[in-house]
Amino acid sequence: MALIKPFPCVRPAEGMADKIAALPYDVYDRKEAKEKVLGDENTFLRIDRPETQFPDEQDMYAPEVYQKAAQLLEADINAGKYIRDEKRTYYVYELTMDGRTQTGITAAASVDDYLNGVIKRHENTLAAKEQDRIRHIDTLSAQTGPIFLAYREDPVILEAVARAKQQQALYDFTADDGIRHRVFQITSEEDTKAIQEAFARMDGIYIADGHHRAASAVKVALKRREEDPDYTGEEEFNFFLSVLFPDKELKILDYNRVVKDLNGMEEESFLCKMKELFEVSELEGDPHPAHKGEFSMYLGGKWYKCCVRPEDQSEDPVKGLDVSILQDVLLGPVLGITDPKNDPRIAFVGGIRGLGELERRCSLDAKAAFAMYPTDIQELLSVADAGLLMPPKSTWFEPKLRSGLFIHEF
Repeated sequence: MALIKPFPCVRPAEGMADKIAALPYDVYDRKEAKEKVLGDENTFLRIDRPETQFPDEQDMYAPEVYQKAAQLLEADINAGKYIRDEKRTYYVYELTMDGRTQTGITAAASVDDYLNGVIKRHENTLAAKEQDRIRHIDTLSAQTGPIFLAYREDPVILEAVARAKQQQALYDFTADDGIRHRVFQITSEEDTKAIQEAFARMDGIYIADGHHRAASAVKVALKRREEDPDYTGEEEFNFFLSVLFPDKELKILDYNRVVKDLNGMEEESFLCKMKELFEVSELEGDPHPAHKGEFSMYLGGKWYKCCVRPEDQSEDPVKGLDVSILQDVLLGPVLGITDPKNDPRIAFVGGIRGLGELERRCSLDAKAAFAMYPTDIQELLSVADAGLLMPPKSTWFEPKLRSGLFIHEF
């Protein structure tokens, strides 16, 4: 049983959504973030990455940096850039990219559901990466970046969403990257009740993207509980900001790998080794892998088609993933990359950058690249249902949810 609640939202005032909405804080490095906010007094990235308001030598994790984020948000609210919806409601958030649309419900998800496994993970988190968002959430007393959740498609929710989209949109804009964003409010009490009851019938909700943001929100909630031993469980800090999408509308892009060296081997001997481990042939035409069990390799200025041998395939939901097979058959035993999360000899390139980026990296600082067939959303659900974890960087979701459109205060 999942508790997915409507909530009182802080959101952009009329005419401000396109000016405020920003890509997630973690898609930029420090230099990129500072360049992005330069001269822009509205973008939410100023609040998400408050170190951009300080000199470059400033410790970006110092208390005064997070206090600056709180000051900026308060100032923007006081300036009328945001409004507070007093009534608890759900919001419909529609994103359209390259002609494909996905529509989610913006809501507050239960911290206890995360702790008891109703909200299921498929990745581990790094404590060091959590600390930044813990401080950000705790200082602002607000969650500002929604967690991307998935659920198995439900007809009751689909019908309620369709009715909401017949109303006038609260926001309707196309961002600089060509992605259209539309937001609607669920105004019907009947639909609100139906949506909440539909989620309550579900055995599982799945984190698609935002594992670190979710873990950080949960740890802030646990901290607040310690500070207030008389908490009831109804306080807003017991819930975290989320957008929930039906599984059938989601598309996962490839998450590709580049390696800095061949572990002492020359290209020719490495290619021979590859042919021992996989069915390898030179590629002509489109180098994108055509199906599961196939990946492409860029080596020495050429693309190769690589097929997994039957003996390396597995019915296990994790071991059977293409990214797992690449790791278990090649990256670990041959290239010596046994800890891909922390090994500096491997880098990960999201599929949104295209395969040309893999070729570019091999001309600069890498010896070989591997273009993967995308992990399927049903594979993700199967891994999470089994209580297992995927290898690092197994999924890349597009389009990215914008920050600043919805803020959950507590």
